[in-house]
Amino acid sequence: MKLVVFDVDGTLVDSQHHIFDAMTAAFSGAGLQPLPKQQVLQIVGLSLPVAVEVLAPDQMPETHRRILDGYRQAYLAARMADAAPLYPGARECLDRLASHDDLLLAVATGKARRGLDAMIEIHGLQGRFVSLQTADNNPSKPHPAMLEAALSDAGVDARDAVMVGDTSFDMQMAQSARVAGFGVSWGYHAPELLEQAGATLIAPDFPALTKEIEEWATT
Repeated sequence: MKLVVFDVDGTLVDSQHHIFDAMTAAFSGAGLQPLPKQQVLQIVGLSLPVAVEVLAPDQMPETHRRILDGYRQAYLAARMADAAPLYPGARECLDRLASHDDLLLAVATGKARRGLDAMIEIHGLQGRFVSLQTADNNPSKPHPAMLEAALSDAGVDARDAVMVGDTSFDMQMAQSARVAGFGVSWGYHAPELLEQAGATLIAPDFPALTKEIEEWATT
């Protein structure tokens, strides 16, 4: 068996508007100047407390807590109003990979488990993944704990797994776990950052990614 582990935000779903709008509301609610969109998107993939510390390094812990609370409330409201869409081709990719008897699918995301469960339910992806690794019980990416837990759940060795993601954090996590890293070009980090972080390829779209995974699975 081989294991394909997917990131979520920026890889399977396009949640950039939810993330940016929620962080803007959180900073404003904490009395801080909102940040540029590109700066906010660079922290996607990190667990939320770590992301807030990166975005507001000079603020006190109490301010960090206010930002965290504000973000969670704003993001939940945005998600309830309008679900973040799957990227074009994402569902077809998951369907095709799931049809292979020798492939298992998993998730490793900086989202909380509640948010991941909601995404899976909204898009009808129940039962697709043998392991769901979130920020609730793992260190933030790029620590390898999420991938190590997914490997354990699937009963697969690192040499038989691949991490698919859109950020350098995903690729660094893969490197630390000794797992192959496949980058995608449609997410929140530029392809050159993914390559610098150790990506073995950068897929331009989901059909190309599906083909690359199927070829990798036969080696």
